[in-house]
Amino acid sequence: MFVLFFVVVVLLAHAYLWFRLVRRTTEPGRLRKALTWGVVALFAVLVATLVGSRMGLEGWAVWPGFVWLAVMFYLVVILVVLEVPRGVAAAVLRRAGRRRSESVPAPAVAEPPVVVPAGVGAAVEDEVGPADVVVPALGDVPASGDSSAAPAMSRRLFLDRTTAAIAGVGALGTVGYGMAGALGDPVIEPVKVTLPKLDQRLAGLRFAVVSDIHLGPLTGIGHTERIVRMINGLEADVVAIVGDLVDGSVAQLGALARPLQHLESRYGAYFVTGNHEYFTAEGPGEWVEELAELGVRSLRNERVEIRHQGAVLDLAGVNDVGGAAAGESPDFAKALGGRDQSRSTVLLAHQPIQVKEAARHGVDLQLSGHTHGGQIAPFNLVVGLQQPVVSGLATVDGVQVYVTRGAGFWGPPVRVGAPPEITILELRG
Repeated sequence: MFVLFFVVVVLLAHAYLWFRLVRRTTEPGRLRKALTWGVVALFAVLVATLVGSRMGLEGWAVWPGFVWLAVMFYLVVILVVLEVPRGVAAAVLRRAGRRRSESVPAPAVAEPPVVVPAGVGAAVEDEVGPADVVVPALGDVPASGDSSAAPAMSRRLFLDRTTAAIAGVGALGTVGYGMAGALGDPVIEPVKVTLPKLDQRLAGLRFAVVSDIHLGPLTGIGHTERIVRMINGLEADVVAIVGDLVDGSVAQLGALARPLQHLESRYGAYFVTGNHEYFTAEGPGEWVEELAELGVRSLRNERVEIRHQGAVLDLAGVNDVGGAAAGESPDFAKALGGRDQSRSTVLLAHQPIQVKEAARHGVDLQLSGHTHGGQIAPFNLVVGLQQPVVSGLATVDGVQVYVTRGAGFWGPPVRVGAPPEITILELRG
C-alpha cells in the first residue's frame, strides 16, 4: 500500500512538473518531446529506486533516484508557492496589454492600390518589367513603433520561463545545501533536564542520545565510525540508541554496524527498536542478536537499573508501535510495572507519540527520535500533525519528552532546517 501510494503521489508530482516546466515553457516540437521523455525517465528512475532500495541495491544504483526525489520535492514546493505571484503578474500583464491596445489609435481606412500602367516610367520597367506594378497604400504598412504587433504568447512565455528558472535555481541550491548538512558531522546538542523527584546523587548523570542512524544503501562505514567517534568524545555515562538504526538485514549491513562495538560509556549502551527495524526482511530479532555481540543491550519491553553514586535510576525501553504487526507490541506494563515508584524513570521509546502511554505509568522522562525534526522543511509541519513533539524538549501529559532529530537520514541524503544531531543530555534535580 505504501509503494502504491508513493507511486501515485510521485506520478501526480511529475505531471505537474511537466505542465509547468515543459508544456508552459516550450513550443510544440522536438525540444518539448525530448523534455517530456526526460520527465518520464526521471519518474521511472524514482520508482525503480524505491523498489530497488528495498531489494538491497547498492548505493551507486540508488543515489540518482534519491537525489532527484529531493529536487522534485523542492521544485513542486517552490512552483506551488510561486503560483500566486505568477498569477498576479500574469493578470497585470494582461491588463497592461489591454490598456496599450486601447490607447493605440484606429488605423486609417486603407486606400485602394494605385495601378501604374505598364510602360509609364522607365525606371519602373527597368526594375520590375513591363507588368503593372501594385503600390501599397500608406494605411497597409504597420507602424514601426506599434508594440501590439508582437505575439500575445511572448509575455506568457517569458513569465513561465522566468518562473521555471527561479524554481530550478531554488531547488538545486536548496538540495545542495541540504546534502552538505546531511552528509556532514552531526551537531552536538547539550540539554539539561530537571526531574523534580531525582535523587540528588544522580544529578549530573549524562546520556548520549542518538537515533535514526539509518544504516543503509546510501551510507558507508564512515557514517558509523564518525557517530561512534563523536559519542565517545562526549564521555557519557549512558549511551541510548533510540531506534531506526538500520534499513536492511544483517547480511547486507552487518559490516556497517561493526564500529558500534567501540562505543564507550560508564554504564553501557542500550537500544530500542524503531519502526524501520520491522521493515527488514528478517525482522529485528537478528539485529538484537548482532547488537548483543557488539556490546549493545536491547531493551525489549524491559528495564535495567543504573546505579550511580549509591543511587538508582530505572532505565526502561519499549518496542516501537510498528512491532504490533509482528506480534511485538510495546508493553508498558511489562517494562514499567512493579518498580519502586520513588525512583526516577527514564524511558526509551522510538516515537514521541508513545509518551501518552508513558504518562499513565508515571515516567519522568522519555527519550525519542523518529521525526528527524522534519528532515526537509517544510515537511516538519506535516510531522507535527502526527507526533506531539517534532524536536527538542517538551512536556506532554505531565511527562517531559526529548526528541532528537537523529544522526542520519532516510530517503534523500538531504536535511534542510533540521541538521543531524547527537544529544548530550544531563539530568538535574
